[in-house]
Amino acid sequence: MLIRKLFKFENAHIVRDCTTQRCSENIHGHSYKIEVLLESNYLDNGQMVYDFGLTKRTIKELIDSFDHAITLWSGDDTSYIESMKKYSNRWIELPVSPSAEQFSRVIYLIVERILACTDMQNGEREVKLHSIIVHETETGYAQGFKEDAHSELMGKIALEDIHFSEQVQSEWSQHDIWSRLLKHEHIKNPTVV
Repeated sequence: MLIRKLFKFENAHIVRDCTTQRCSENIHGHSYKIEVLLESNYLDNGQMVYDFGLTKRTIKELIDSFDHAITLWSGDDTSYIESMKKYSNRWIELPVSPSAEQFSRVIYLIVERILACTDMQNGEREVKLHSIIVHETETGYAQGFKEDAHSELMGKIALEDIHFSEQVQSEWSQHDIWSRLLKHEHIKNPTVV
């Protein structure tokens, strides 16, 4: 069984070295739609793969980190990165360029780690991440699967190389959630949301 949860955020970036000059040389923004597709062969005590209410916790919170923020590529010009961090309190720095394709890989790895660290409380079993779809525009999207997220051919992504600004972190309900996920610490799902 496959289920899908849709999230939205507004984000700005530059995608260096892409063919489209407007995208590669100018800060611009998109109204992103992120589809998180989960799967399992089992249903929980409520006869669901995974309660949508649970996705509104850590998964939504980390995806919302990108909302009204600028996403930076750590390989970009140092003075540009420093300027953006100086003039924007909400930023995320990635080890890959923030294209829709790379966003799908990054978000895949984040959600995959959340699921791996989550202690299920309502009979959920073998809930796995099927894929992430990143709609950058109304007509264009990228869909990333496990093999894409972990592909060295597309550029290695280590979660430890993803950095969230202090303001972004201060807005999380669990301020230490990212460091806990990086350490593979368990997060206990609530029994009621």
